[in-house]
Amino acid sequence: MRKHLLRKLFSALLLMITFALSGCSIGPAVQPWEKETLARPEMTFEGDPLDTKYVEHIYSSKEGASGGSGVGGGGCGCN
Repeated sequence: MRKHLLRKLFSALLLMITFALSGCSIGPAVQPWEKETLARPEMTFEGDPLDTKYVEHIYSSKEGASGGSGVGGGGCGCN
């Protein structure tokens, strides 16, 4: 009985160590030559500046509020 319990404990410990080591990465996630691709305007969250202004205009027209598009909450005062 004790041998069976030790075998299960060892298996669980080995599994936890495997999971812990599988998340490690060696070196930087983004290589220097990949930074140029990530710095392109298409890779930003805003995308096209004209489209962003249009969406903000529609939002302010619907909600009756302007600005504050970078923070949470709505135009009604609720968070």
